[in-house]
Amino acid sequence: MKRVKMIVAYDGTNYCGWQIQNNGITIEEVLNKTLTDLLKEPVTVIGASRTDSGVHSEGNVAVFDTENRMPADKICFALNQRLPEDIRVLHSEEVAPDYHPRKQNCVKTYEYKIMNRKIEVPTMRLYSHFCYYPLDVDKMREGGAYLVGEHDFKSFCTARGQAEDTVRTIYSLDIEKTGDLIIIRVRGSGFLYNMVRIIAGTLMKVGMGVYPPSHVEEILDARERNAAGPKAAAKGLTLIRLDYEKELEKEIHGENKKWSYTLCQDRIISEGNAWLTIHRCDEEDFERLLIRVVHQAVRNGARKVFVRDEEKAGRIVLGKPYGFYVFRIDDENELWYVTQK
Repeated sequence: MKRVKMIVAYDGTNYCGWQIQNNGITIEEVLNKTLTDLLKEPVTVIGASRTDSGVHSEGNVAVFDTENRMPADKICFALNQRLPEDIRVLHSEEVAPDYHPRKQNCVKTYEYKIMNRKIEVPTMRLYSHFCYYPLDVDKMREGGAYLVGEHDFKSFCTARGQAEDTVRTIYSLDIEKTGDLIIIRVRGSGFLYNMVRIIAGTLMKVGMGVYPPSHVEEILDARERNAAGPKAAAKGLTLIRLDYEKELEKEIHGENKKWSYTLCQDRIISEGNAWLTIHRCDEEDFERLLIRVVHQAVRNGARKVFVRDEEKAGRIVLGKPYGFYVFRIDDENELWYVTQK
């Protein structure tokens, strides 16, 4: 048995997104069926990013397991001969048996294209959002700058009906204009449901003059979906690539006006220990920050996470007074509990 990693590109126009659904054909369904036919065994792919209906990709990542003896690097060529012309596997290779595309630290890059002119260009209609109203790109850039960094993006996601941590990090948000085409390029640690499309819809409102650029910060602070702009059309969105972390960062620093912390990971590999120092944090965000960053350290391999709060001792966390705690990971590597040091 071997695990094969693929880089998958597709035109999402004719598909109901990546993930298998009852209401139409999906990318995952086509890959499963085609790989099963090719390798003569049941195959189920696991995708890194479950893109929505109509969204495109130049570099999604997926893995599958197979007992077939075909070399992993040759599978892409054989598979592409059987796939429809709007789906292509750009690369395939064997990876470690425990490699999982959604459980690795990575940076995702998305682009949102806007055709900004009086009359739509037919050849761009499937791959860009058409906007008749003139957009001020400089104002859009000014508004977009408020989104860079680690923030709670609850205002910029569509609720799925289940609890989900809504803090994400945007490393860069660039907007360029070439002729009538405006491209919003966003790089981040991960994205919430519809997050990039809502960002695009909000920044278009800024470009139209409906919102001043500073209103983007107010939208972030509101943490309410109805505070942000509309969700832009799916056809303008393309997943460009996923860049996976090759070695563990020694130190992670998160900061905005609500909180500031440092997570030291330089001894995770050698000792299984990590140190979290919370420099400051609003009371309403403290417990969520603590749980989120401890879990991040655990995902990165920590067995113990030592936590120090520089700002306020004696907080109530998980129903207990909080001072200096050690978070220990249990033998199942799934749960964690708290003991005071």
